[in-house]
Amino acid sequence: MKSQWVGLVGDVGGTNARFALVDAQGHVRHPRIYTCRQYASLADVIIEYINTTAGRKCPPRAVIAVAGPVLDGEIEFTNLDWVVSEGDLVAQFEFEAISLINDFAAQALGCPQLEGLDLRQLGPAVPRSHLCPVLALGAGTGFGVAALARSERGDITIPTEGGHSGFAPCDEVEVEVWRRLQAQHGRVSIERVLSGQGLYDLYCALADMQGKPAALADEMAVTTEGLVGDVLAAETLDRFCGILGGVAGNLALTFGARGGVYVSGGIAPRIADRMAKGAFRARFEDKGRLSDYVKAIPTYLVVHPYPAIIGAARKLEQMERL
Repeated sequence: MKSQWVGLVGDVGGTNARFALVDAQGHVRHPRIYTCRQYASLADVIIEYINTTAGRKCPPRAVIAVAGPVLDGEIEFTNLDWVVSEGDLVAQFEFEAISLINDFAAQALGCPQLEGLDLRQLGPAVPRSHLCPVLALGAGTGFGVAALARSERGDITIPTEGGHSGFAPCDEVEVEVWRRLQAQHGRVSIERVLSGQGLYDLYCALADMQGKPAALADEMAVTTEGLVGDVLAAETLDRFCGILGGVAGNLALTFGARGGVYVSGGIAPRIADRMAKGAFRARFEDKGRLSDYVKAIPTYLVVHPYPAIIGAARKLEQMERL
C-alpha cells in the first residue's frame, strides 16, 4: 500500500535546500539536500524533489522554512538571489495551503521536540523550565535567531533578524577585530563575525594583529586545520566559540529563555568538541549581576541534521488543526 503524503516540508538557507515528506502518521520521510546555487529558482528544486520522491504528485499542504524575514507571505532571501511568494507556489503547484516561515522560527518550534542523541549538552545539565521561552540560534551562511513563547494554550514562534543586531566586543582583542571590520564594512553586525565568512575574517584579523600571514584559504580550511593543531586557526575557533557564547547569553537575557537555548547552524556541529570545552559556556554565563540567572539556563548543541524540517512538520500539524 502506498504511503499517503499529507505534506511537503522544507528548509531553504543561503547554501542548501532540504526537503522531506510527511505521512499520515506525522512521520518525516525521504529527506534530501540540494545545493541552492545549482538551481534557478526554489520551484525548480521542488519540482525535482517531487518528481523523485512523491510520484510527481504534490501533497496538499506545504510548510517551507526560509532564511530571512517573511513579509506578507513573501521572502527575498538575505544570502541568495531568489524571491519566493506563497501565492506563486500555490499557483504553480496547486497546494491547498502553504506557509513560508522563518528558518529559525521553525527551529524554535522543532528543537524542544529533540532529545537523546539529537542534542549535546553544553555546560551543566540544568533542568528546562517547560513553559518558559525557548531560544534557537546558529551561525552558517548567516546568523539566525528566533524564540518560542510557550504556554498551556500552545506555542507561538517569534521570528527575528537578531543576527543583524550590532556586534558588541568584550575585550581589547575583539575591539581591534571590530575596528578592522568597521573599516571594511561600516556597521558591524553579529553576522559579520558569527558566520562562515565571519569566521574567516576573524582568522585574518587575528593573523594581522599578530603579524602573521593568513596562510589558510577559507573558513573550511580554518575549521579543518584548527581541529588538528594549527595554532592560529585553533585560536580563531576558540575565539569564535567564546563570541558565540557571549551572544547567546545576551539573547537569552533578552528573551528570558529559561526554557533552553539551542545552538545549530552549519558551523557549530562541525566544532562540537571545541564548543563543549568551555569558552562557549563561560562567556554565556559571564553576565555580571545576572550571571546567576543565565547559569540556570540549559544550553544545547543541536546534532540532529534537520531541526528546521522537524519544526516545519510541527507547523504543518498546527495548520491541519485549524
